[in-house]
Parts: sequence; structure tokens; C-alpha cells
Amino acid sequence: MGGGGAALLLLVMWAGVASAAVYEVGGTIGWTVMGNPDYAAWASSKQIVIGDTVVFTYNKQFHNVLAVSKADYKNCIATKPTATWSTGNDSVVLNTTGHHYFLCGYPGHCAAGQKVDIRVASSAAPSAAPSPTPSGSKPSGGATAAPSPHPNAAPKALSASSVAAAVATSLLSLAAAVLA
Repeated sequence: MGGGGAALLLLVMWAGVASAAVYEVGGTIGWTVMGNPDYAAWASSKQIVIGDTVVFTYNKQFHNVLAVSKADYKNCIATKPTATWSTGNDSVVLNTTGHHYFLCGYPGHCAAGQKVDIRVASSAAPSAAPSPTPSGSKPSGGATAAPSPHPNAAPKALSASSVAAAVATSLLSLAAAVLA
């Protein structure tokens, strides 16, 4: 591929990455049972679309994150997760539309409200109100873990631009290696 074609490919890829958003689950309170956070209200206030990232920040000595089915979410069953995260600073890229169900697997935490149903749309809707899903629908997969920072790294606020810059740097390095 010529230099112009590679540059155009990178520009197209950059546009897709730059539009992805990063959401801290629970906002400033994070992923916890302390303070009685309302994760349903948090999730309903977001317009999350394919490619966006949700970040779970928590004390890994007391919490974890499990992706579960709709039935396990409703009943707070933590024995059959489809994915598990436990670093205390977990980024999950949402790659499919529909509902993504997460809960804390520590005893009593889900029942105390440490669970969230994140609805992912194909693109940002003009209305903030999500449409209801048929009660018999199955949960969608498509959640993938992004690399977690070094355990001793200081927590920092994430933004779409910082994620996009990191990905762009990686893509440029890859393109330079391919073109060399």
C-alpha cells in the first residue's frame, strides 16, 4: 500500500477511534456499595454506543466485576459469569448492541445494589429515553477487556481524546513498521 493509501487508512481508523467515549461506571463514586450508589440512574443517563468503553474503578480487596446473563443479573447469581475482572481499574469495550449486565460477585454486594445494566445502542439516538426491550430477549455478548494499567499507577480520569491518542500512537507505530 502506498504512503497516501496508508495515511488515508489511518485517518479513517482515527475518526472511528476518536468518536468512542469512555464512561466511569458510577461516576465519581465508582464501583462500590458504599454510599448506596444508584447504578440504574447512572446507566440511564448515558447514551452508550458500540465501541464505547466503560471503566470500573474499585478496591480490588472488596469488589470485582462479573459479566452475567439477564437472569443471573436479576437474581444476583455470580456463579456463572461470562467474563470476570478483578484489577480494581477495569476497562471494558462494548462491541455489540443491547443490554450488558454486570455485577459484583462478592457475597451480598449485588443484593445491596452493586449491579448495572448498560444498554448499548448502535449510534447516539436523538432521544435520551431508551426504548424498552422485549422481556424474552437474551443478553448480548461483545464486551472485551481493554488492557489495565500497571497496578501501582495512580488513577486518572479517562477521556475519549486520551484513549484515541494512545490508539493513534499505536496505529502510527504499526503503520511505520509496515511501510519501512
